[in-house]
Amino acid sequence: MALTRQKRSSTNCSNCEFRSLRMFCNLSSEQLKELDAIGTQWQLPKGAVLFQEDDPSSSVAIICDGQVKLSCASPEGKTLILKIAVPGDVLGLGAVVSGTPYEVTAEAIEPTVVKNIHREDFLAFLERHGEVSMHAARSLSSEYKNAFYEARRLALSPSAAARLASVLLDWGRNASCGKPQMQFTMALTHEELANLAGTSRETVTRVLGRLQKEHLIQVHGATFTILAPEKLAQLS
Repeated sequence: MALTRQKRSSTNCSNCEFRSLRMFCNLSSEQLKELDAIGTQWQLPKGAVLFQEDDPSSSVAIICDGQVKLSCASPEGKTLILKIAVPGDVLGLGAVVSGTPYEVTAEAIEPTVVKNIHREDFLAFLERHGEVSMHAARSLSSEYKNAFYEARRLALSPSAAARLASVLLDWGRNASCGKPQMQFTMALTHEELANLAGTSRETVTRVLGRLQKEHLIQVHGATFTILAPEKLAQLS
C-alpha cells in the first residue's frame, strides 16, 4: 500500500510515556523541545509504507504510537520479516547516519503515529549535541545486538515452539513497558507470525493452541496475554 498520511497536531515528546524506556528518546527537556521543532508528526493507516528497501535514505522516523513491520526481500521475491518496531524505535537510523539506502522496508501493521525528521535536519541535530549522538550510537548498537539475537534464535532454537515462545515473550515485554501484565494486540496474521518465527503457518496455529491449553498464554481475538512468562521463557 502506498504511503498515505495525514498531518497530526504536535505531541510534546517530553510527555511521552515511552521516553524513559527507549534508548534514543531518553533525552533532556531542552533536547526534546528541539527534536519536536525539527520533526513532523504523521498519522499513518494500516498498510502504509514509510520507506522501501534500497530506496535512498531521506529521513528517520521515530515511532510514537503503533507498530511497524520491518522486512527484506530476496531477488526471487521471498520476503523475510526481521522485526516488529514499537514506540520509541528510530527507523532508518543506520541508513541516514551512513548515507546509504534503506536496508529494509517499513510498513505500518496498525494505525501508527510517527515523527518524521529529514536527514539533513537530523544529522545537524546530532552534530549540535554530543549526548544525542551517543544515544544514536547506543541505539545502533542495540539494533546490532537485536539482529544477532534474532539470527541466533532462528539458527539455534531447538524447535519451532521455542522460537515462537521467544517471539511472543519479546512482544509482551515491549508492550508491557515495565508493567506486570504482558498483554498486546497481535497485528500479524499466522502466516506473518510464522515468517517471523522461521516456521510454517500450520505450526504456528498448532503451537498457539498448545500454549493456550497449557495456560501459558490467553488469546481473545487479536489480544494476547502472557499468563506464565517464566514458563514461556523456559520453553524458549
